[in-house]
Amino acid sequence: MPALTTDRLELVPITLPFVEAVLAGDRAGAEALCGAPLPATWPGPDLIARAFTPSIEAVRADPATRLWGDTLLIARTGRRRVVGSVVFHGRPTDGVAEVGYGVDDDEQRQGFATEGTRACVEWALTEPGVTAVTATTFPWHTASLRVIARLGMRPAGNREHPFLGELLVFERRRAG
Repeated sequence: MPALTTDRLELVPITLPFVEAVLAGDRAGAEALCGAPLPATWPGPDLIARAFTPSIEAVRADPATRLWGDTLLIARTGRRRVVGSVVFHGRPTDGVAEVGYGVDDDEQRQGFATEGTRACVEWALTEPGVTAVTATTFPWHTASLRVIARLGMRPAGNREHPFLGELLVFERRRAG
């Protein structure tokens, strides 16, 4: 994925060296690789255990597929800093890319999730072979539901996650 910019954000692709620095606890190295300070509490042990550790072998084996479209959201206004991230669940093989997003607690309620995710979804829908982008969220997660609505996604059902419970599924299809 090329680096993208929006009005207030620079979307910097997440790379294997960045992931390796995060896993090694090398905060200074990770910040040097992305070119901006990370939030004080990011990534935290829970995120490392949940997101980085289980998939690291797959990332190492094929970073271009596993890190496809994954970006850090770096603020371009005020102090340059990482405010969040947008990640896909790897390069899609069936034409449907699944997107997820998160913004540091101190940076929420400023529209960063919507702005960054919109740019990534629009990029993904221009990629060859991608016909749709989906997102899932909890039925009670009103902030995430607002982001999804602002992205122009439509309800596409629900699914049960073995650990998280019921998730609502939303979809945005390629125009035309």
